[in-house]
Amino acid sequence: MKNLSLIAYNTAAYFFILLFFYASISKILDFENFQVQIGQSPLLSAYAGIISYSVIIIELLIVVCLCFPSSRLLGLYASTALMSAFTVYIYLILNYSDFVPCSCGGILEKLGWKEHLIFNAVCVVAGISAVLWYQPEKRLRIRSAGILTGSCITAVGAVILLFISSEYIIKKENNFTRRFLPNIILEPELISSVEKDSYFAGINKDVIYIGYRKTPLFFSSINLKTHSVSKYRIYPDLEKYSFRNLRIAVHGSFYYLFDGTVPIIYRGKISQSKPDVISYGNGYFSQLAVLDSTQFALRTQSSKTHAFTLAKLDLRQKPILTLYPEVLEQQLDGIFDLDGQLVVNRGFPGGTIYAYSYRNQFIAINDQFRIILYQQTIDQNKKADIQTIRLSNGDHKMKAPTVKVNAGVAAFKNCVFIVSELRGRYEPVTIHRNRKTIDVYNTLLKEYVGSFYIPEKTISDVLVTNDRILVLSDDAITQHQFRKPFD
Repeated sequence: MKNLSLIAYNTAAYFFILLFFYASISKILDFENFQVQIGQSPLLSAYAGIISYSVIIIELLIVVCLCFPSSRLLGLYASTALMSAFTVYIYLILNYSDFVPCSCGGILEKLGWKEHLIFNAVCVVAGISAVLWYQPEKRLRIRSAGILTGSCITAVGAVILLFISSEYIIKKENNFTRRFLPNIILEPELISSVEKDSYFAGINKDVIYIGYRKTPLFFSSINLKTHSVSKYRIYPDLEKYSFRNLRIAVHGSFYYLFDGTVPIIYRGKISQSKPDVISYGNGYFSQLAVLDSTQFALRTQSSKTHAFTLAKLDLRQKPILTLYPEVLEQQLDGIFDLDGQLVVNRGFPGGTIYAYSYRNQFIAINDQFRIILYQQTIDQNKKADIQTIRLSNGDHKMKAPTVKVNAGVAAFKNCVFIVSELRGRYEPVTIHRNRKTIDVYNTLLKEYVGSFYIPEKTISDVLVTNDRILVLSDDAITQHQFRKPFD
C-alpha cells in the first residue's frame, strides 16, 4: 500500500511538471498572444498585465518545487490550489460572464470550456488524492487536508475578488482595455455602391436615405431588403442665398434641407420636389439633428464667447431658439476642444448624442434638454490634445495635426456606438491597422459594454438600428447584422 501511495504521489507530481512546464513555455514563446487572450478575458481584462506575468512565474515555480523530493509536497499543494483557481475561473466564465470567449490555446486548445472544466476538476481531485494518500498517519492527513483547504480557498477567493474588481474597472473605470464581443456581427453584406462624399441622411424602417455633398439637391433611398434604389431631385428657392454646404436630413416622411451658414431650414415630403421654408433668421448653426417636424437640436456659436454651444430650435415656442451654453465643457479655445458630432438617438424620440472628437466623452440629451448624461469613453484622453493659434482676423486654426479620439457616433435606445481611431491595450498593431473598432456603451447603466471589429479600413458614416450597423465606407454601403439585437 505504501509503495502504491508513493507511486501515485510521484505520478501526480510528474503529471503536473509536464502540464505546467509545457503551459508556461508555450505562454513564453507566444507571450504577446497570451497577453492579448488575458486582455480579452471576460473576467480578468483589467489585470491582464500583472496576471500574464504572474501565471507564468507561478507555474515555473511549481515545476521547480515538484522536481525536488524535499519540496514536492509543497509543489502538490500549490498545483492543487492553482488548478482549483483555474476551475473556478472557467465556472465563472460559463455562468456569470457577459459572454463566453474562444477556448484557450496550448496543450488543451482542442477542448471546449465544459471539457476544460471537467479536466481541471479531475486534476484537483488527483492532486488532493495524491497528497492525502501519501500521508501515512491520520494526524498528517488531517494536517494536509487543512493546508489543501486553506490554499484552495485562498486561490479561489483571489479569482473571485479579481473577477469582481475587474468587472467594475472595465465597465466603470476602464484603463483602455477593450473587451471584444465574440461573433457579435454576421458576415458583411454589400448593400449598394454610392458616390464618394456621400452620407446617411436618415432611415425609416427598412429604407435608408443617402445624401450627396457634391450634388446636394439630390438624395436617394435604398431598401435594405430588396436593395432597390430610388432617386429624388428637389427644387428649393436658392436665388436669394449663397449656400456653402447644403445637407439633407430625412425624418419620418419628410426631408429637411439646410446649410447653417444661412439661417434657413426647408422641409418637404419625400414625394414633394418643392420644399417649403419653415425657419428663417432664427439662428446660424454648423450641425443640425431633426427631433421631429418642428423641433431641432443645433450646434451653433455663442455671440458672446464665440465658443461652440448646443441649442434647441422649436417652431412652436417663443423664443424659437434656446441656447444651452452649460452643456459643452470648454477646455481650451472653445472651438476645436468642443468639436464633435451631433446625432439623433433613433431609439429615443427627440434624444440626441454629442460625442467630442478630441476627448474621451460623449453627452446624451433628451428632447427637452433637461436630462443630460455625461459619459466617459474608455480611452485616456480626458483633455483635448490639440494646439491652436488665433489669427489676426480672429479665426482659430489648428497649429499641429492631431488624432481624433471619437471618429464617428451612432445611437439606438440605451446603446451608443463610437468609431474609435485609437488602439487599446493588448491589441495587436497588425489587426487594428486593417479594420475599424466600434466601442459600445450603455447610457442607462452608464458603463462600457464591449467592442467589435468591422473589416472596413475607412469609415465616413455609420448608422445603427437594434439589429444591424450600416457602414458607409468610401463608395460603398455595407450592412452588418447583429447576432443578438441591442436593446
